[in-house]
Amino acid sequence: MKISYNWLKDYINIDLQPDELSAVLTEIGLEVSKVEKYESIQGGLEGLVIGKVLTCKKHPDADKLSITTVDIGNTILPIVCGAPNVTENQKVVVATVGTTLYNADEPWVIKKSKIRGETSEGMICAEDEIGLGDSHEGIMVLDENAEIGTKAKDYFKIYTDTIFEIDLTPNRPDAISHFGVARDLYAYLSINSDLKLELKKPNISDFKVDNNKLDIDVIVENIEACPRYTGLTIRGLKIAESPEWLKNRLKAIGNKPINNVVDITNYVLHEIGHPLHAFDAEKINGNKIIISTLEEGTKFKTLDEQEITLKNTDLMICGSQKQPMCIGGVFGGFDSGVKESTKSVFLESAFFNPVWIRKSAKYHTLSTDASYRFERGVDPNGCIWTLKRAAMLIKEIAGGEISSEIKDFYPEKINNFEVELTFNQLNKYTGIEIPKDLLKKILKVLEIEIISEDDKKILLSVPTYRFELRREADVIEDIIRIYGYNKIPIPETLNTTILNQETNISETKKLSVGHLLTAQGFYEIMSFSLLNEDILSKTEAFESNSYVRMQNPLSKELEIMRQSLVFGALDAIQRNLNNQNYDLKLFEFGSCYFKTDAEKFDDKYQQLYRLSLSFTGLKNKINWKTNSEKSDFFTLKSYINSVLISLGFDIEKFTKNEFSDNIYKYGIEYKLGKSSIVKFGAISRKVLKIYDIEQDVFFAEIEWGFLMNILPKPAQFKEIIKFPKVKRDLALLIDKSVKYSDIEKLAYSVDKQLIKEVSIFDNYQGDKLPEGKKSYAISFWLQSDDKTLDEKQINKIMDKLIYNFQNKLGAEIR
Repeated sequence: MKISYNWLKDYINIDLQPDELSAVLTEIGLEVSKVEKYESIQGGLEGLVIGKVLTCKKHPDADKLSITTVDIGNTILPIVCGAPNVTENQKVVVATVGTTLYNADEPWVIKKSKIRGETSEGMICAEDEIGLGDSHEGIMVLDENAEIGTKAKDYFKIYTDTIFEIDLTPNRPDAISHFGVARDLYAYLSINSDLKLELKKPNISDFKVDNNKLDIDVIVENIEACPRYTGLTIRGLKIAESPEWLKNRLKAIGNKPINNVVDITNYVLHEIGHPLHAFDAEKINGNKIIISTLEEGTKFKTLDEQEITLKNTDLMICGSQKQPMCIGGVFGGFDSGVKESTKSVFLESAFFNPVWIRKSAKYHTLSTDASYRFERGVDPNGCIWTLKRAAMLIKEIAGGEISSEIKDFYPEKINNFEVELTFNQLNKYTGIEIPKDLLKKILKVLEIEIISEDDKKILLSVPTYRFELRREADVIEDIIRIYGYNKIPIPETLNTTILNQETNISETKKLSVGHLLTAQGFYEIMSFSLLNEDILSKTEAFESNSYVRMQNPLSKELEIMRQSLVFGALDAIQRNLNNQNYDLKLFEFGSCYFKTDAEKFDDKYQQLYRLSLSFTGLKNKINWKTNSEKSDFFTLKSYINSVLISLGFDIEKFTKNEFSDNIYKYGIEYKLGKSSIVKFGAISRKVLKIYDIEQDVFFAEIEWGFLMNILPKPAQFKEIIKFPKVKRDLALLIDKSVKYSDIEKLAYSVDKQLIKEVSIFDNYQGDKLPEGKKSYAISFWLQSDDKTLDEKQINKIMDKLIYNFQNKLGAEIR
């Protein structure tokens, strides 16, 4: 939120330096993140002065250049000028040597130079060169009464301001305005300074209704969504450009002026924090306004000419035939907006239910100044004041007359909130005892009334613009804020509580696996668990009836609970690639969500906790000692195996099946019985294209929750085998359809006790082999736990292996 210092001074008589005011604002909970100078013309016309052209003659060596002498008050400058309209006795704007000018925000400095042999010590300026217009047909020629030597910034009355950017927390809707900030400053400085302060709220006592020539009925059909609705009409006004003071105020805080009526509604919004909306009265069908919801799927054209599809929970401001004109509290409609042709308006000031506004704004991704305030809560009892203030400004600036009584639909008045404050709790939270007289003074400047009191407590009446002060703790926090956090002493002792809790095995294992992966160069990520349905649909990875949908999505892009961690991983990879970080190893722990066909609600939804690993780019960073090798499937497999082994699992006990689907181009799945342990492989090109990723990505998803339920017992230690291992090799010529896992499985089945390890050390496929064949070179490690193996035993096992390979796999021994 941006706050203008000049604007702030309209409501409170302070004259603190910007850095002093910034410190005070931060002290009272309105943290200032940035302070910047605003100038209505970039650069503020610094270094530019008014001058008079004394002499002007053609340049001897350039037909389009003139040699001039210009009096700027304290000196006469020789200036070479290329403008066709320069002549003697003109009053002009001169940029002196050292002046910085801006061309499309790019600064450039005026320097003393020689142009075709003639000295030039400045520049006579055109209006576009100094930001005062768009014309470049010639230099600016000023009124002959312009005084020589006057600073250009004073002549053109450049508007300057100091802008404070405040990081406002969601619990401070009362401070989302200039008057709200002034009110907070008044409260704090009244307690913590000797300044003679006055809080000045704009006076609306002169408001009056001129006639009743334009009466528009108001009907509220949805009281829950619209507890209060007020409005009036103004006719005979003239839509035009706003006066300079109003445009400067809005531009200083980043708002683009539109026209006088719209600018006034925006001005009052930033002044008091209460949104308004002006409708072209001639566009209101039947001179009737109906506040209601419409049928699901109704089309609506917004003010920026975008067509959106409405939900049946969108609160709409409609005409007599329920013709939609505005999404209440969120965004106006194209047809009913104020345009140059508008002669009369209906001015709306309402209090909308924050929950309804938040749902519509988030769903349609329409974040506006109005929705921002309505979502957090505006003052329901401030509607009339705001309406009168805006109506008076419109009459003053745009003319016209107020042509109806104020329509005020307010069936159930919202009263001040009552909160009981006990002195013991106040002392407990603050750690000090605030004197009662000072406490009452703080409450008074906070506009919190005391209803009753006794020795132990006081009953308070909190104004309705303080939506967040509903509990005793909230009121205490506000008292401390105005009393001053820095006045509360820091205790000399530190108290803590030691908890004796059972160890969570899953968390312990997560920590150890996290350390394992980070030691291997992985980075942990945390991604959002909500997804865009469009992305899910494009992958065709899951059936739509298995989606877990949010009943109240933050937006269209965040309405489906994720069913895989792959989407968050790919999003993180895409962001890193966009920042030229191409070599990535990422892991994430997170839940995935599924909807089933079960009838019982408790069984209808599944939440599975998983661990994902992502791998792309080069295996290791390039340096003088290592070559660049691309990430591959088998390297990812080694990382997965290291994770499983670290958890105590025997990889050989898992069945391993190759697969491919809509996410994976190819991959392997480890299973234990019918339960999946991990799926990993190369992400399909179709999925990578959705994320604009061109390089290969390898991904794994481990069923962490299931693994935690079947963790092996702690390692049992046994004596190291004393007897030697024996290694034997076989070269097998086999069909290409035979998988290495088939060979491995068959080998272990021959003798589980003596065959300790099987590994492949060569894989050859080429034109020197028969068609459809490949050659594997396999090593077998044999070892007995209780004796040294002799050649007879070794040969017997190798003969069995050869027999099985030949008869069950059709292998030839090479």
